[in-house]
Amino acid sequence: MPDERPVVTLSDGLITLRPWSRDDARFMAEASADPAIRRYNGSHDRVGHPTPPLSTADAEAVIDQFALSWRAFAATGTPSGVAFAILDTRCGELVGCCGVDDWSEEDVAQFGYWIAPNARGCGHATRAAILLTGWLFDVGAARVFLTIVAGNEGSVTVARRAGFVYEGTMRAHSVWQGKRCDVMWFAALPLEWAMRRPDEETTRDKAPCHQ
Repeated sequence: MPDERPVVTLSDGLITLRPWSRDDARFMAEASADPAIRRYNGSHDRVGHPTPPLSTADAEAVIDQFALSWRAFAATGTPSGVAFAILDTRCGELVGCCGVDDWSEEDVAQFGYWIAPNARGCGHATRAAILLTGWLFDVGAARVFLTIVAGNEGSVTVARRAGFVYEGTMRAHSVWQGKRCDVMWFAALPLEWAMRRPDEETTRDKAPCHQ
């Protein structure tokens, strides 16, 4: 059966976003065991205990689900559930993930991201957020937002540098290991996004730092 997924690739010359492949499963599985990724991403039970790290087979199943979401996007134009692997364009290595968590009937998109431990601090997440947000507006989003657990300062920095506006904090909105957590809300709108000023730290050309 021919692959019916749309080929969507985004790049700013330093990073590239492309759909996940089953060949990426080992990278995803290894990243899923990282404490920071487990803390702020992935599934948890109702008292905040995370699901076990992915096996390679589990990661392949997740990637297969992403493929189904891409096929649904091809049919409906709604990109809910699609996800991109983030690559360092200069060396071609995988560094993380960003994906659309939800797309509402009112064309409001929510997305998230994570970066592998040895690739953090290079600006990959900020660049990915900018690329993905621009694409979401191009495909019809009227609003794009992020939710960030209070205390995740790295992710807050990414949101601000990417041009998102802090809109408030939802108190006791999430839970981790039995303790309630506040969740910060950041959003962008198409007009203000088009008028934003590039962040100097984001646009500076950085040498690869994850090797």
